[in-house]
Amino acid sequence: MTEKKGVKIVTIGGGSSYTPELMEGFIKRYDELPVAEIWLVDVPAGQEKLAIVGAMAQRMWDASPYDVTVHLTLDRREALVNADFVTTQFRVGLLDARVKDERIPSSYGMLGQETNGAGGIFKALRTVPVILDIVEDMKELCPNAWLINFTNPSGMVTEAVVRYGKWEKVMGLCNVPVMAMMVEPAILGVEPDELIYKFIGLNHFHWHKVTDLTGKDRTMEMIRGLETEENGLPKNIYDLPFYHEQLAQMQLIPCGYHRYYYRQEEMLAHALEDYETIGTRAQQVKQTEAELFELYKDPALNYKPEQLQQRGGAYYSDAACETIASIYSNKDTQIVVSTKNNGACPDLPADCVVEVTAYVGAGGARNVAFGSLPTAERGWLQVMKAMELLTIEAAVTGNYGTLLQAFIINPLIPSGNTAKQVLDELLLAHAAYLPQFAEKITELKAQGLTIKDEIARELTAKENEKEAVLDGIS
Repeated sequence: MTEKKGVKIVTIGGGSSYTPELMEGFIKRYDELPVAEIWLVDVPAGQEKLAIVGAMAQRMWDASPYDVTVHLTLDRREALVNADFVTTQFRVGLLDARVKDERIPSSYGMLGQETNGAGGIFKALRTVPVILDIVEDMKELCPNAWLINFTNPSGMVTEAVVRYGKWEKVMGLCNVPVMAMMVEPAILGVEPDELIYKFIGLNHFHWHKVTDLTGKDRTMEMIRGLETEENGLPKNIYDLPFYHEQLAQMQLIPCGYHRYYYRQEEMLAHALEDYETIGTRAQQVKQTEAELFELYKDPALNYKPEQLQQRGGAYYSDAACETIASIYSNKDTQIVVSTKNNGACPDLPADCVVEVTAYVGAGGARNVAFGSLPTAERGWLQVMKAMELLTIEAAVTGNYGTLLQAFIINPLIPSGNTAKQVLDELLLAHAAYLPQFAEKITELKAQGLTIKDEIARELTAKENEKEAVLDGIS
């Protein structure tokens, strides 16, 4: 038997506040995942954060029994050479871009949210071209590597990698199923390994069922418990209860993000109240991020601080580490991943990406077949997948009509002139990161389009001023 070499791991977006959790996950799995090299990669705008979090990551390894060096670089290609695993956790445009994604729709009375509605579409438009560039580099520099993606919108990013990048060795991850499987067993008074979970759907738009080890369906019992107990909802979602009668009819547990669709009126009202008072979620996260990086600067800190749990993506990194360890050691671990459908959900084409329970090993993901969904859920799923595919196509082609179609079909965007106005303002706001729409953006500028929301307008003006200086224009 050939002994495996040590593992080289590259993290794109290494300056993220989540990186310490990633390091913690690798350290605790070292016996089954012998890390030889870790490279943290970022862009010049994130260089300061990369230096801070990189130093802390090295302290974490130095405090462990293992001799691992953390390499920091702004040169992605330098890092990718002969990588075994590439993890992605980047945000194109940093948190200021998310602020604009949330505030511009809110200024017109629409939901502003990171991965849903207009904001989710624009996050995909900025992200898809970047992930496809990364894939092209991987084809050249580490053609045997696995790509483990957490960059949001994770499902759409993974779909783009498979459909347009033609890269099969990819899995998308999300912390939402992880949190559900951590919290829910206690509701039934059992340990996690005493329940069997089956998830199906799309990233941030999935459902799941629960059975015990005797095969007894415990889903409705769990639903009743979730209505009165801690439900493991991510920090970024307002905890509004679902209608019991609806859940009883579908006999499924919906993802926390379904609140934006099943209770759209109330969730929108709450989001708009935040917009008018304490600011959107992105503005709140900016404060949390600033506090985290002040903690990370402490030369005595060599472990993940508890404050990291206040970020909406807590526990994702642990899922990423477990996925990598399962592939490397062929553990056949049951993990919820975004991967090719391959018949797990007959309500969608076999070649599209779904979020599904799978057994993960050296050969990739072996999906657990779920079967057809009930009428309502099947309809929702097909509409949402159509919206995703249109969004990804628009991101690749820069076709304005395709993007408009994605807006019109999205259930969280009321169609009409207001939606088109929001679309156009978001194009203008994110012009620096949307070169594929340069012709349309030039046309909008010529028409004298301005951004309604004052904060989004100011952020865009600062961004344009910085770009002008970099380009030598002023």
